[in-house]
Amino acid sequence: MKKKIKPLSTKKAKTYPLKKRKSKVAGEKLARVYGKGASFSEFMDTLPGILAAEDIKAVVSAIIKAKKNGRTVALSMGAHVIKTGLTPLVVDMMEAGIIDSIAMNGACVVHDFELAYAGATSEDVDKELKTGKFGMAKETGELINGAINKGVKKGLGIGASVGEMIKRSRYAGKDKSILAAGARLGIPVTVHVALGTDIIHLHPSMDGALTGLGTQRDFELFAGVVATLDKGVFINIGSAVIMPEVFLKALTLARNTGHRVRDITTVNMDFIQHYRPVTNVVRRPTMTGGRGITLTGHHEIMVPLLFAAVKEAMK
Repeated sequence: MKKKIKPLSTKKAKTYPLKKRKSKVAGEKLARVYGKGASFSEFMDTLPGILAAEDIKAVVSAIIKAKKNGRTVALSMGAHVIKTGLTPLVVDMMEAGIIDSIAMNGACVVHDFELAYAGATSEDVDKELKTGKFGMAKETGELINGAINKGVKKGLGIGASVGEMIKRSRYAGKDKSILAAGARLGIPVTVHVALGTDIIHLHPSMDGALTGLGTQRDFELFAGVVATLDKGVFINIGSAVIMPEVFLKALTLARNTGHRVRDITTVNMDFIQHYRPVTNVVRRPTMTGGRGITLTGHHEIMVPLLFAAVKEAMK
C-alpha cells in the first residue's frame, strides 16, 4: 500500500534576521577598481579577499614570513614549467635568495639543457613518434648522459652533474638554465628520475647504474632540504606524480630520523588538480599543522603572478 504524501506549507517556515546570519562574502572582501598607472602591489591589493585570490595572497604572505624568519622555501617542478617559458623567472627567484632549493623530474633536465645548448626545446612528439625519431637528438642524449656518468663517478648527484657541465660550457643560453644557476649559486637542484620515462634513457650512452646512483644521492639531498621545512614553504608546480611521491617519502625520512617538520605551508600549482599532489602535497603533510593550498591555473600566468607578488612584497 502506497503512503500518502502531504505537501509541506511554507507558511510554517521559521525565519531570522539577515544581519544575524554568518555570511562568507562581506563588503570589505570585495574587489576594488584598478586605477590606471598603479603599481603591481596596488594591483594585488585590488583583488578580492575571496577563494583563489585570497589563497594566492596567503601563499605570498607565507613565503615572506618564511624568508623573514630564515626558514626554507623549496620548489619542486615538472617540465611544463620550463616548456611554458618560465626558466628566467625561476632563475631570478634563485638569484634573489627567495627560492632555497629546486627539485625536478627527469624531463626538466632535458628541456633545461636544450634551451641552454640550442636555444629551443620541446619537439613535435606526434610527428616524430611516427618516424621513430622521437627523443633521438644526438647532443641531448650524449651530452646529458655524459655529464651524469662523469659527475656521478665523482660523487655528485644528477642535478649537480648536469648543472656543473652547463655552468662550465659556452652555451649561449646557459644564463637561463636552472641547473646551471644551482651550480653557480650553490643552491641544491635535485633530479628525481623514474628509469625509462625520459628520452635520454633511449640512448646508448645511458648508464642505468650511474643514473640510479645519481638520483638516489639527489633524493637524500632533497630529504635534507625537506628536513628544514618546519615553518617553511614547499611549492609543487606542474608535477602530478613523480614529485608528490618523492616529497612524501622525503618527508617521511625527515620525520623518521628525528627532524621536526610539522608547521609547513604546502602549495600545489597546476592547471588541473590531480589526486597525488592534492593528497601528498596539500593534505597529508599538513595534517599535524600548517596549511595546504591549491592554486589552479595556467603556469604561464599563475607563476609570473605569484613571483611578481612575492618580489614586490619583499621590498
